[in-house]
Amino acid sequence: MPPPETSGELRVGTRNSPATFYIGHDGETAGFEHDLVVAFSRSQNWKLSWTEKPRPLALFDMLDRREIHLAAAALPQAVVKDRHLISGPVLFETPVHVVYRTADRTPRGVAGLGTKKLAFIIGSGHGPMLMRLKRKHPELSWAAVENVWPEELLAQLQAGKYDAVVINGMDYDAMRNFYPDLAVAFDLPYKQKIVWALSPGSTHAFRNALARFVERARSDGTIKRALERYFGHVKRLGSGDILGILQRRPLRLPELREHFQEAQTLTGIDWRLLAAIGYQESQWNRFATSPTGVRGVMMLTGETADRMGVSDRLDARESILGGARYLALLKDALPARIAEPDRTWLALAAYNQGQGHLEDARRIAQARGGDPDSWADVKDALPYLSRGSYAKVMKYGYARGGEALRFAENIRNYYDILLRIEPEHDPLINLGRGEDGLPPPG
Repeated sequence: MPPPETSGELRVGTRNSPATFYIGHDGETAGFEHDLVVAFSRSQNWKLSWTEKPRPLALFDMLDRREIHLAAAALPQAVVKDRHLISGPVLFETPVHVVYRTADRTPRGVAGLGTKKLAFIIGSGHGPMLMRLKRKHPELSWAAVENVWPEELLAQLQAGKYDAVVINGMDYDAMRNFYPDLAVAFDLPYKQKIVWALSPGSTHAFRNALARFVERARSDGTIKRALERYFGHVKRLGSGDILGILQRRPLRLPELREHFQEAQTLTGIDWRLLAAIGYQESQWNRFATSPTGVRGVMMLTGETADRMGVSDRLDARESILGGARYLALLKDALPARIAEPDRTWLALAAYNQGQGHLEDARRIAQARGGDPDSWADVKDALPYLSRGSYAKVMKYGYARGGEALRFAENIRNYYDILLRIEPEHDPLINLGRGEDGLPPPG
């Protein structure tokens, strides 16, 4: 296989997971490492091809046979080196968690694992860590599980096959909202450096191009933005929040679902995102009313309701359609150059605090050397809206920017949950059908 600088094609092996590479709800490929690989290939003007493998060792075999140029699959540097492969530059470091079921007694440190059924994945790099800990804690034992990905390990833990598992923070963070009965007991006293693995036959030109890209991506914020996109919001919800939406979904969402889907048809905004807003605002309670006077499923103010043509905020359909139109209006008001998903997250902050305060936050982000079009930088600026020292760049005055940040991040989490458990809505499926769901006769 010729090197990419000769063939013009970069061949990448990966695994399907929320942390690395997956097909998003819009049918497009996504993932933290996916985004970085795409940016790398574009920086070199190379065509990009992907190969997914269901098991970890298959990627290493492909590198040994030189069928791919690199493997991007949340690979620890120590594991790559143990396989006598070439390690790319360090992308970031991840803690190593010990995760348990919250219904059980929390293990207190390594000493508390002595009688527990502990497991880790072969090839994860966790075995040597546990061996070092066993010298001080000889009672420590474990099962080494072969050829499973982290999500499978978490599912086995939740099902009771093990009492605790060892897993990297980036893998757990990507899945934590889908396993509300699990939690981190403690971290092992080690971190893992995540890298891409290269074939032993890779050229120096290829390695140097990769090193230059990672250095630049670290300095220009590319890595920071990718981390924010996929992991920046996942720790916001507690287990009670996650259980809350899962428990209320079958009780309250069914009678509202058609209204959210109608709102998608009218605005083009995914109904599951609108439902996530409705849950954050009112927990899908059509009669919700706050002490400040906002009301209904989407908790609209009187001013916003009038602006959106909502005559009765406690009417669920009116509230949902009004909230959807308002979010669409806020998205349209942003500069056309702002791409998704940043456009949506910025609009959510404006939904909570108003367009003017969002613009103030964007100015603050720019004043602090950030990108006013990047949610990763604007979210850092939002809390400064409540600080008087920034009044000189705040046209619209004081605002509870931290509240807007929590609002947007909570909705991102609820949206992730609904994307996983609720089907997408295709308005074209029912186009031309009558009330009975059947096409017209003739």
